[in-house]
Amino acid sequence: MTDQPWQDTSAEPLQRARALLAEMTLEEKVAQLGSAWPGNEQVSGNVAPMQDVFAQGAATFEQRREHGLGHLTRVFGTAPVDVAEGTGRVVELQRDIVDNTRLRVPAIVHEECLTGFTTYSATVYPAPLAWAATFDPDLVERMASAIGADMRAVGVHQGLSPVLDVVRDYRWGRVEETLGEDPYLVGMLGSAYVRGLQRAGVIATLKHFAGYSASRAARNHAPVSVGPRELRDVFLPPFEMAVRDAAAGSVMNAYVDLDGVPAAADTTLLTGILRDEWGFEGTVVSDYWAIAFLATMHRVADTAGDAGVLALTAGIDVELPDTLCYGPDLVERVRRGEVDEALVDRSVLRVLRQKAELGLLDPDWTPESTVDGTVDLDAPSHRELARRIAERSVVLLTNDGTLPLRRSTQRIALVGPCADDPLAFLGCYSYPNHVLPRYPDLGLGVDVPSLAQALRSELPDTEIRTVPGCGVADRDRSGFVEAAEAAAEAEVCIVVVGDRAGLFGAGTSGEGCDAPDLRLPGVQDELVSTLLDTGTPVIVVVVSGRPYALGEHADRAAAVLQAFMPGEEGGAALATILSGRTVPSGRLPVQVPRHPGGQPTTYLHPPLGGNSEGISNLDPTPAFPFGHGLSYTTFDYGELALSADRVPTDGGLDITVDVRNSGNRAGSEVVQLYLNDVQAQVARPVRQLAGFARVDLDPGETARVTFTLHADRTSFTGLDLRRIVEPGRIEVLVGRSAVDLPCSASFELTGPVREVGHERVLSTPVTVTTHTA
Repeated sequence: MTDQPWQDTSAEPLQRARALLAEMTLEEKVAQLGSAWPGNEQVSGNVAPMQDVFAQGAATFEQRREHGLGHLTRVFGTAPVDVAEGTGRVVELQRDIVDNTRLRVPAIVHEECLTGFTTYSATVYPAPLAWAATFDPDLVERMASAIGADMRAVGVHQGLSPVLDVVRDYRWGRVEETLGEDPYLVGMLGSAYVRGLQRAGVIATLKHFAGYSASRAARNHAPVSVGPRELRDVFLPPFEMAVRDAAAGSVMNAYVDLDGVPAAADTTLLTGILRDEWGFEGTVVSDYWAIAFLATMHRVADTAGDAGVLALTAGIDVELPDTLCYGPDLVERVRRGEVDEALVDRSVLRVLRQKAELGLLDPDWTPESTVDGTVDLDAPSHRELARRIAERSVVLLTNDGTLPLRRSTQRIALVGPCADDPLAFLGCYSYPNHVLPRYPDLGLGVDVPSLAQALRSELPDTEIRTVPGCGVADRDRSGFVEAAEAAAEAEVCIVVVGDRAGLFGAGTSGEGCDAPDLRLPGVQDELVSTLLDTGTPVIVVVVSGRPYALGEHADRAAAVLQAFMPGEEGGAALATILSGRTVPSGRLPVQVPRHPGGQPTTYLHPPLGGNSEGISNLDPTPAFPFGHGLSYTTFDYGELALSADRVPTDGGLDITVDVRNSGNRAGSEVVQLYLNDVQAQVARPVRQLAGFARVDLDPGETARVTFTLHADRTSFTGLDLRRIVEPGRIEVLVGRSAVDLPCSASFELTGPVREVGHERVLSTPVTVTTHTA
């Protein structure tokens, strides 16, 4: 027996939520839409935009939880705490809430989890752009499950990840947080992350909805001017996939305005598309202070209270990270009849339903029973998984045979600002780069070997001389002479260049660290050129959060490797690839530009978006295309076979190709399927990823890869802004990258133009069978 109907675990969560809602006063309802960030007022420096400004004069925790509380913000992520301290604090805060409120409803605890659980001493996994480079949804799902299990073990209920923004301009600082420039790749890997996190009992939060990555001139928070077709065909599909196919529990708004309408106040976006079209039933949470920004930054509201009304009406259910706009003023506006209480009830019901689903309304729930103060947040199994992702994410761009390094190599010059810096491997939302710069005496909290350390361990008999040459971002060239001398005296030089992640200008990559162009930061390009001039074979290793223009160096280097912030095991992963113990298998989720400026573009462009010789003198052709990546073995493609050459606009077909490992090493090939809509009523991409499969093959082994493509996968937003499948010829291309496509065929879509909606097929199933000839 239970004392209250909302505690009845045999009832549906929605039924329990309704019962609790009926019992609440208006003050108690509004309290469920707010949050509190205890400890924020004592922290110096920002991990969110204008954190220091909003912390001034903030209400106390006791004031915030007077009538209850929706969310607790970053109990683990605000200041360094070990597991015992953090779980103790969660218990203390939750106990305070339930013991001092009438209905005894605990809060949802949320944390960041973009490169792992963002707390002290937790595993730092590779950055999301590195996950994308694996083209391996199963591996991403395993990682997310491990992250979620740790978070749930210490009393955390919601994670603010994954980022589903599709890259449009590489200069944007948050490229490292994304899953690349293709909507299908973003959607597949983002959905995998959602499934993994939520399987562990932690709500995933999709962000940033929507269009954030198209900010003008790649400036953080700048206006977005995309049209409705680009919004529908590029930016929204990953969110739709994660909502429908992975049942994501939460969505976070973008900071930006879309054609003048801030996303936080956009009813069409947050209610019309998200809920009415897609059927989303979870919660929409605000990005930190995004509701207050409606007044202070966007200037579409006069006061914080006005901003709260705009956001609530549009469809934001919970204000994060602290309650500035959904507080007492909202209560008074409802009482005066200025705001319909039904809007409050709508959002409260969503929050309470999630609390029921999380077990927070169960009669036996206690703060003490839901935490484990002894869990190892950097367990050996986590490190092994982090290393596996790092190994499968490193992309070999060029190689003249210098790699793998010969075992007989006696002297290596290891040069560059990232050669002996472990922080180079960690993203801006990793705890060591996100919070620990304010606590220099605490170190990194986890063991992160630099490449110099890892390479000495990997090659113990080789003399390795390490010279920084220059800093990441400064203009000091005084170290060039020593670097060149070290290279000249060595058999091979490895130069490690790239980024240092940070926040709001404190780094060269990360939130608020936007780039004026795509040159390597500081004088690193000059350092690379200086080393190439020595005549010693030079291996260029780029460890970065965005792709940098490598056209000046690619043809001169002996080999080029790209690693997108590969996490705490990144040094070991790179060392084993350099030595040859691991065969590289990563693929580019973004193009690598040839030139540093003037042509911000991605592979996903219509004909006039490519090189227009005779029309423009600027050639945007990249140095390395989307999907590119080499191996230490070779793969041969057989003939492409289509199960039909005429397909109804509501039908489908199988696309089959054989891929054989023709080399002498086991390796992985990423088989990529692209489509080209030859003629359509609107300008369409010259090719677009429609499916992919990562295939592991031993020497001599062959895989038969079959993509099952539904006609819905050719759909696009037509002239009248309806999504349609249009009859006509579709070219099919299969191969190693967006430009290396040895297999091609075509089929005809037949029948009438067909309108498709949210129930359309969003993915391309693939089957792989292997055999040895």
